[in-house]
Amino acid sequence: MTSAAHESATTDDAQGTRGKAIVTDHGVRATFGDDPVAGVGAMADDSRAAARALARATRAWKDRALLAIADRIEHRQEVVHAANARDLERGRVSGVSEALLDRLRLDAARVHALAEGLRELAALPDPIGSVVRGRTLANGLRMRQVRVPMGVVGAIYEARPNVTVDIAGIALKSGNAVLLRGGSAAEETNRALVGIIRDALADVKLPVDLVQSIDEYGRDGASALMGARGKVDVLIPRGGHGLIQSVVQNATVPVIETGEGNVHLFLDASAPKDMAAQIAVNAKTQRTSTCNTTETLLLHSGFPHGAAVLAALDHAGVTLHVDERAERLLPAGSRRHLRATEEDWATEYLSLDLAVRVVDSLDEALAHIDRWSTRHTEAIVTNDLASAERFTAEVDAAAVMVNASTRFTDGQQLGLGAEIGISTQKMHARGPMGLEELTTTKWIVQGDGHVRS
Repeated sequence: MTSAAHESATTDDAQGTRGKAIVTDHGVRATFGDDPVAGVGAMADDSRAAARALARATRAWKDRALLAIADRIEHRQEVVHAANARDLERGRVSGVSEALLDRLRLDAARVHALAEGLRELAALPDPIGSVVRGRTLANGLRMRQVRVPMGVVGAIYEARPNVTVDIAGIALKSGNAVLLRGGSAAEETNRALVGIIRDALADVKLPVDLVQSIDEYGRDGASALMGARGKVDVLIPRGGHGLIQSVVQNATVPVIETGEGNVHLFLDASAPKDMAAQIAVNAKTQRTSTCNTTETLLLHSGFPHGAAVLAALDHAGVTLHVDERAERLLPAGSRRHLRATEEDWATEYLSLDLAVRVVDSLDEALAHIDRWSTRHTEAIVTNDLASAERFTAEVDAAAVMVNASTRFTDGQQLGLGAEIGISTQKMHARGPMGLEELTTTKWIVQGDGHVRS
């Protein structure tokens, strides 16, 4: 049976529980029936065993796995497209927003990008075993702190089938096993991708349980994953505000918080006209459904080209939510504008909508950002070095851009190969989370019969 089917079957596990099974080229993986706590716990145990086996794999072995996954995804992309089409159609029928449908969509270009991201990961150095610090102590003990895998990583996300591949790839390269809860919106796409990934792992003689999906258990499975403390080492949520906060507030497993992006772009008085317009349009329109898309534009009152920038945005189809002063800069005949309210400053639109406010100083811009930012990405366009340095020093965000689009806050764009998400917390990992962010450290101390007096 080929993974093109990824059929669900009914099977008896060793304890007589009847449940679903995932079928791939390399056989059947039985599940634990209708008990999500027991089922997720058993899968986490399998993940732990698989991670221990992966610890013995060389970099070359792990890289072969990544390349095998990339090749299989491209060779079987018709399977992925067919599954994705069914998810998209179901989403349209159920009234899913265009922003969510865009995140859900895996067209040919995006499938190719997933494969290329895996190949880029394979080309990156392996972080495992790298020495963070080390020295010989005065008493002769030799100590070093080295990077090691987290172990078992859980991920809860929604309508983002690309995350399935990104997380699997980063986890494998960094020596981890993953348990994935991809949500009902992308259920068929994720099932196809997980099957392809597991087949590729079997091809290179690595444990297939390095990558598992708990989607068969639905929301109860997500709750079980959040409560699997001691079995799952870290949990990463990726999605909207409600999903992230639900995980953060309810999980007993340690969580790395990713965040939604109420992202700001500030055009300083000295900003060059063409640069300002190009960055503003790109930051808003290049892909509207992502968390690094600009949602609020702040115009310095001394910036002489505000009208030209707003005209460029209007021409690009952006609906401008403007304050009273920005409204005076709108092009004649502008049809796509609304008067901004307090709610607009707090909104992550994920659409062709943009809040616009005129401010009188850098101080006022910084105050606005501090009040409304989600600490994801903030940007300034300026020709004034002092303004740039002050902006980067004072803005509290995971990423700060100077004279560049906010769309560059992305693991692949920043040379990480791929990313698990953008962490907006301040402990362990912040910003795009790549290979090193899925590692922790271990202290190794070597002596020659040393005892402590």
